[in-house]
Amino acid sequence: MKKYLTALLLLITVSAFAQNIRMQGTIKDSTGVALEMANVMAVNKATNSMDSYGITDEAGRYQLSLAANSTYTIKASYIGYVPFEITVTTGAENIIKNIVLKQGIELSGIEIVHEMPVTIKGDTIVYNSDSFTNGSERKLGDVLKKLPGVVVDKDGGVTVEGKEVSKLMVEGKDFFDGDTKLGVQNIPADAISKVEVLRNYNEISQLKGVENNQDNVAMNIKLKEGKKNFWFGDVSAGASIGDGDRYLVNPKLFYYNPKFSFNFIGNLNNNGELPLTMQDYFKFSGGFRNLMKKGGTTFNIGSNDLGLSLMRNNRAKEIETKFGAANFSYNPTKAWSLSGFAIINSNKTEMDTKTRNTLLDPLTGEPQTIQDTEEVTEQKTDYAMAKLSSSFKPNKNFQFDYDAFMKTSEQTEGSGLISSVMPETSQSQSIYTNKKQKPFSFNQNANIYYTLTDKNVFAFEAQHLYQEEDPLYNANLDNNPFPGGSGSLSGLVLEPANRYDITQNRFIKTNKADAKLDYYYSLTPKSIINVTLGEAYLYQSFNSSLFQLLDDNTQNDLGPTTANNVRYGLNDAFVGLHYRFITGKFEFNPGVTAHSYNMYNDQLGTRVENNFFRVLPDVFAQFQIKKSERLTYNYSMTTDFTDVSDFARGLVLNSYKSLFQGNRNLKNGLYQNHSLNYFKYNMFNFTQIYGNVTYNHRMDAIKSLSSFDGINQISTVENSPFADESLSAAAGYNRSFARFYKASLNVNVSWNKFNNFRYDPLTGAEVTIANSIRQTSEQFSQTYVGSIGTNYKQWPNLEVGYSLTVNDYADNKFYNHSPFVNFDYYFWDAFTVTANYEYTHYYNDIKTSDNEYDFLSADIMYRKKDSHWEFKVGGTNLLNTTSLNDDSFSQVSTRTSRYRVQPRYLLLTIKYNL
Repeated sequence: MKKYLTALLLLITVSAFAQNIRMQGTIKDSTGVALEMANVMAVNKATNSMDSYGITDEAGRYQLSLAANSTYTIKASYIGYVPFEITVTTGAENIIKNIVLKQGIELSGIEIVHEMPVTIKGDTIVYNSDSFTNGSERKLGDVLKKLPGVVVDKDGGVTVEGKEVSKLMVEGKDFFDGDTKLGVQNIPADAISKVEVLRNYNEISQLKGVENNQDNVAMNIKLKEGKKNFWFGDVSAGASIGDGDRYLVNPKLFYYNPKFSFNFIGNLNNNGELPLTMQDYFKFSGGFRNLMKKGGTTFNIGSNDLGLSLMRNNRAKEIETKFGAANFSYNPTKAWSLSGFAIINSNKTEMDTKTRNTLLDPLTGEPQTIQDTEEVTEQKTDYAMAKLSSSFKPNKNFQFDYDAFMKTSEQTEGSGLISSVMPETSQSQSIYTNKKQKPFSFNQNANIYYTLTDKNVFAFEAQHLYQEEDPLYNANLDNNPFPGGSGSLSGLVLEPANRYDITQNRFIKTNKADAKLDYYYSLTPKSIINVTLGEAYLYQSFNSSLFQLLDDNTQNDLGPTTANNVRYGLNDAFVGLHYRFITGKFEFNPGVTAHSYNMYNDQLGTRVENNFFRVLPDVFAQFQIKKSERLTYNYSMTTDFTDVSDFARGLVLNSYKSLFQGNRNLKNGLYQNHSLNYFKYNMFNFTQIYGNVTYNHRMDAIKSLSSFDGINQISTVENSPFADESLSAAAGYNRSFARFYKASLNVNVSWNKFNNFRYDPLTGAEVTIANSIRQTSEQFSQTYVGSIGTNYKQWPNLEVGYSLTVNDYADNKFYNHSPFVNFDYYFWDAFTVTANYEYTHYYNDIKTSDNEYDFLSADIMYRKKDSHWEFKVGGTNLLNTTSLNDDSFSQVSTRTSRYRVQPRYLLLTIKYNL
């Protein structure tokens, strides 16, 4: 089928090109200087529609694709120049036309610029939405996918010029700060007038000229005039057709005016639609910045969650969701603005998974022990987030910002599994586990920015984090997983019982405070000195206990070796010096930061301290080859610290087959990171090329020392003298042809080398790296994705692509071949048909895993022009696929699994547009 669809696409492309001729030439000023980034477009006089547009390159060249034997109005414009307009009648031959623009007042320039599909004003790219859409779009993500140079992934993430969009705004106001997904999936497409991409973005105008902002990209959505000062949005309700009890209720409400804005999004469903996943919850930052980004120190906190099962591809056996989110902004005065959001969510999920875990031999890397499991899991997750922000800017020289961000959740998971182990086939048992946790965090920051003179800028930033975690883990097993307390590290002795019921309590509290003062002094307009003074302080407490519930419901306290009472503190006082200067096309920003570290942990009645001094360098360099072509290099050296749980000496039950004991003598790791990035965006032929290479070298990394009895693991940690390394590279090519066609090819490869250690508890030797067997494991992953597609206004649109992923784990390769087809068609000014098909062939080279499945979803929608009502019949999993596969690699084992997904269903949805 893929061959037929590709042939059809090529036939449509060839036939469309065959009807066109090309008009090309140059746009220069009256002195003969080429004007780069000038706009030119062709308006068909017969249809009054724009048939083609172009943007000039560095030589002032442009090109337009026009229909033969037609009459056009050709318009050209450039900021600061009088607009140009001429009538051209095409024949069967190509046309060469050079255009000269005169400097002057742009009497009608604003109107022409607004009509242009793409305009560039300095660091801002402006897309005119109507120039790329055909009426089949329903949400912002559908619009963004059709814009040249913009990529939207399956999770709602947006990248432009190969860089992630870190902030989404509507009419200049934050839209759920810290995430683009909610906007991409909910802002109505028909409300969008312009999409502004803000490159080199900095929220603080005073710092824009003194800091490197090359990696910062924001996006601002401009609304159509009819959507301002009025409530708009839609309300959808749906129910399953035929068998099943699926439902959907999805209200969306928006209001924007210059002083006040409000957004509300609700979603109740049991059809698998997830407005935010648990992955989104964990990474949702609320837009908080990393104050110590340049400082060279990382604190790894928040690693004490239970590792609840996460849905792959947002798919599971059953999913029920209740979601609500509200966002507002308000300007009490011209100088003061308030904004904030609140999100609540409740998910009930059922998962049915078959998994094979393979433990690798430490010497040969060959499979040593294989565990097959069949697991049924029920999960309930409730979470809430809220943020309040204030910004006061009475004049251009002073700004005071304050933000407060709260996250809390209640998560429970119960699972039952049947486990069998090979070659020890007798080691089979039924296992029931329960997980509960109620993490809470409160983050706040206060920032002051003051410009004394044009040459002197001060920035004070402070941030505080308070966090609580209370994971509870319970395992109920047929057999004793750690018989006789085997292992010199363990010492865990369980009382005989019909079933072994073990519970682990943990309580972790974190306080982290950071503050820094930056002073920027401009020696010249192109050279700046930056002096930084700062301090970061971390304090954590860790308490845990482990007990066994006996057959008579009494508790067996498992002794002092299973209890923890740890206090951990870390202080980092630092001073940094950076010098930024620009010469010609080159920019350099080298710097050094001197740190004084003080670290301690208190437990078992004693204190262990680690105090030291370190100087850490960093370098940023950029070669601006052309306006839209650059090469950048970053180097950084980072001191890495772990959190309190790795210091705790008492035994911790991580899972029914894993015991852990910390090491109170741990030190820090030292990481070095190099990255080289290339980017080119040619607006002349709408081609985007990017590539990057990153190398990471990790010394003194904290590594696991493990002993295995079958699948049961007992481990501790120690700083490793052997370096871990990783090398990754990515490249992408995206191009739009004559406005109506697009093609893309993206490649990602990564290589990782890890060092892990096995010890033999029977020797009785001290558990150290020196007395362990070093196991070096490597992972090599490759992903290739290519696609070609159309972007017609009045014809069906088709995208055909192919994805190949190869994961090489311990001499075992897993392959995932996945061709895909996307289709949309808007016709008769009322009907929209969309369809998405994906086929997957998943297997490994030794054929222990081999599965083929495909997914087809389709919608047909009816809405008359200017009507408030829309009717949709949608089908999900129309081919009724029952299960999916995935695989992963840890440093001591490989895992491959197959999990059940929701069956086929049809949903009738009625939507009312306000």
